[in-house]
Amino acid sequence: MVIDMDYKLIAVDIDGTLTNSRKEMTPRTRYALLEAQKQGKRVIIASGRQPMGVYPYARDLMLDQYHGFIMSYNGGKIISCDNDETVVSRPFPREYLSDIVSVLQGSNITMMTFDDKKIFANTAVNDYTYIEKDITHAEMVVCEDFVAEVKFPFNKILLAGEPLALDRTQEALRKRYDGLLDIYKSLPYFLEIMPFGVSKGSMLPVLLDKLGVSREELIAFGDNYNDMTMIGYAGMGVVMGNGEPEVKKIANYICESNDDDGVAKTIEKYVIR
Repeated sequence: MVIDMDYKLIAVDIDGTLTNSRKEMTPRTRYALLEAQKQGKRVIIASGRQPMGVYPYARDLMLDQYHGFIMSYNGGKIISCDNDETVVSRPFPREYLSDIVSVLQGSNITMMTFDDKKIFANTAVNDYTYIEKDITHAEMVVCEDFVAEVKFPFNKILLAGEPLALDRTQEALRKRYDGLLDIYKSLPYFLEIMPFGVSKGSMLPVLLDKLGVSREELIAFGDNYNDMTMIGYAGMGVVMGNGEPEVKKIANYICESNDDDGVAKTIEKYVIR
């Protein structure tokens, strides 16, 4: 069901949504988002990535000139592109860190977290770890003692590993931290561990309240499990043609795939006047 509305905000995930399978934002997608902003719409890039991995797209889309926002860490940190100021930050509860390390002891799953410039990983580095490094272009520090070396405040933990191993780990961690942490996949080989209640969908209302915009005026695009709360919250929740089947079930609209300019075509059809 497509909802006819004058949308004021566009929230868009990056991987599998804003970018195609080659991790590129196409000229058509860029043009559509720039044109929407010229017409007074604001863009929110909502990603599980750390801010460093989002800024290149924010700059390319000129979010600093059009008063856009970066929602990094699945909503754990929201940044105004006007002045690079943090609007909202939800730190990870450090008291669970050593216990999570103990649960992963002896596994081949990489545990990572982030500061503003670097990735910090435990010693169980695998091929999937380098996917995150390549995505963000950040320096990676391998920690012999993860708990001792991660002394700074952080917003999320990312686990990387074989999909089936992550499925088992996800089940175990969800039972252990039920009602304490939110745990969900963003890709088959990435498992996000977030402060309880922090998700794209739960943090968008905080931003919309500050902006005086209703959820009905928000259109949101995503493809994966960490996008579900955002898609469900938005007035018009759009799932990419390449999206996960479970995510498609909650969509107001299923657009073309990320390799067929799904975001651009939907904005051209329903947002740009």
